[in-house]
Amino acid sequence: MIWYILFGAGYLSLVVFVCLRILYDINSASKAFAYLLVTLLLPGIGMAIYFAVGANYRKNKLYSKKILTDNTLLAEIREKIVHESEKAWETGETEVKTHKELARLLLHDNSPLTGNNEVKLLLNGEEKFPEVIAALEAAQHHVHMEYYIFENDGIGNQIKDILIKKAAEGVEVRFIYDDFGSRGIRKGFARELVEGGVAAFPFYKIWFIALSNRTNYRNHRKIIVIDGCTAFVGGINVSDRYINPTKPYWRDTHLMIKGPGVYYLQYLFICDWNFCSGKKLPVIPGYFCSKKTKSKAIVQIAASGPDSDTPMIMYALLQTISLAKEELLITSPYFIPGETILDAICAAAISGVKIKLLVPLKSDSALVNAAAKSYYNEVLDAGVEVYLYKKGFVHAKTVVADGQMAIIGTANMDHRSFELNFEVNAMVYDSALAQRLKKAFEDDLEHAVKINPHDWSRRTLFRQLPEKLCRLFSPLL
Repeated sequence: MIWYILFGAGYLSLVVFVCLRILYDINSASKAFAYLLVTLLLPGIGMAIYFAVGANYRKNKLYSKKILTDNTLLAEIREKIVHESEKAWETGETEVKTHKELARLLLHDNSPLTGNNEVKLLLNGEEKFPEVIAALEAAQHHVHMEYYIFENDGIGNQIKDILIKKAAEGVEVRFIYDDFGSRGIRKGFARELVEGGVAAFPFYKIWFIALSNRTNYRNHRKIIVIDGCTAFVGGINVSDRYINPTKPYWRDTHLMIKGPGVYYLQYLFICDWNFCSGKKLPVIPGYFCSKKTKSKAIVQIAASGPDSDTPMIMYALLQTISLAKEELLITSPYFIPGETILDAICAAAISGVKIKLLVPLKSDSALVNAAAKSYYNEVLDAGVEVYLYKKGFVHAKTVVADGQMAIIGTANMDHRSFELNFEVNAMVYDSALAQRLKKAFEDDLEHAVKINPHDWSRRTLFRQLPEKLCRLFSPLL
């Protein structure tokens, strides 16, 4: 009997400790409530969920994304970034001047506003991979690549062979793969790369995938930097599914950048490399191309993760929404925006901004799909037009603001991307690219069905119940 009493007292003390930690650790009331709920309703399991995915990592950052330790040099670089950025938005086109507040926000994170970039929109793997392969084949000095999902399939092996060939030619080849998302290449595939001269490392090594809380902090970035002058970023992983050889159809968007806009993507790669490899990659001119293109696109990079002081990607989206005057076109495969983004979207719509939201008819996650549906009532009531993509699975993460500025990146509109994952978005202040992305969005609407707000609001309470329940746990998804 005494053992039962001691066990009960010990367990109760543990529950109280965890609940107090949740209250002190999490500032968001909705997130705190979700973790308190699972802790109290799922004894033992709930506490494990909290420690696995809920601890406030920003109080103890996983690593610092600073690659410079010389304070004098760092001050000089920051001064140059500020000077060049101010010049860009003072002499730049309307797109930049209209979004000056957004540019200043990202400048706070030392992300430079860079002009004279050539940008190219790439739709699906059919357009992305030929460009990537051509750029890899032309590499002369280095190839830097990091991916969330890199699969051991047709396109994965084709790129692997090119990387090994370039390494044999004397090109520096560095490859980072997420140990959870790319778990299919952890053994033989990765060993082939290393044996072929490629420096390859997993990001945040996972020893026991089923048990490790490190699965929560995922490197969701998709970055390629070639010779410091050409870069690729966006939502498309390295996988045959993005080439659409078979059903289901995958709709995604990527971006190719040539010019100074590559700088910050290179900086992010070096930070990630220094962390996961345990080696310090020297910051030399050869990694940062000085060539400017004849094009005039202005590019700025938004990045955030467990290495950030603030959720900069979420802040950038908030600023983009608040600055919109006429129209916002949003595509997101996982629409679980949380209260802050939700309120901003609703406020903008009520203020007269025409907002169209494109989401999948069916997600690749039933729980996420149900939670996302719970948000549709609120945005529909505010006047947002919601479209369900039915051709296949829309995986693109894009925004077009007033036909002037475009966002293309890796971040979903959900808690995981805002708070937990390492993410990166490209902000392109260029009406030509924005109009091309707008045209792609309108083409996608041809394969989507528009939700009727009246019919949606009349759905039975029984049908809405699973969605409401999943929404309670949306901070955990």
